[in-house]
Amino acid sequence: MTISQIASFFMIVTTAVVLHGKGNGEIGTAADAAKALEPLVQSFPNAGLYAKILFAIGIIGMGLLGIPVLAGSVSYAISDTRNWEQGLDNKFKQARQFYGVIIAATAAGWLLNVIGIDPIHALVFAAVINGLVSIPLIFLISRISKNSNVMGIHTGGSLSQTMLMIAFVVTTAAGLVLAISLLGA
Repeated sequence: MTISQIASFFMIVTTAVVLHGKGNGEIGTAADAAKALEPLVQSFPNAGLYAKILFAIGIIGMGLLGIPVLAGSVSYAISDTRNWEQGLDNKFKQARQFYGVIIAATAAGWLLNVIGIDPIHALVFAAVINGLVSIPLIFLISRISKNSNVMGIHTGGSLSQTMLMIAFVVTTAAGLVLAISLLGA
């Protein structure tokens, strides 16, 4: 997961430098992103082909790293709430529901691709929803972490509470900016 996030960071930085260096700030599809990366291999013959191959390898690699993590985390979350047997160390027969959720989550992602939902728009939509959902979650985490009846001797200290409050304020402000921009548009 760490390697995935580091690779994502460098993909974002590289793409941003190339896009803004050429004055192109609009990416609507994965094909647009691949085309925007052509200047990186411009000195090579067939630069467009190399950029597309490079981008495809990166996307496939990130998918191979990200899909198991995402499907697995969904399965762990659902299994936790349902008290199902869980864990990748279990055989399929021991944790049928857990593995069923992994299969369903992977199939749902594949289906979104097959029916033609734009992955770039889907990522933006998912990020916005995650950001909005995190507002009450951060608040609840803050309340729980300082409750000694729940946490016992492991209550959050002042640094932890400060960081949670900063995260809550910044996330809430971003949510308000989103709401204002949607209402004003």
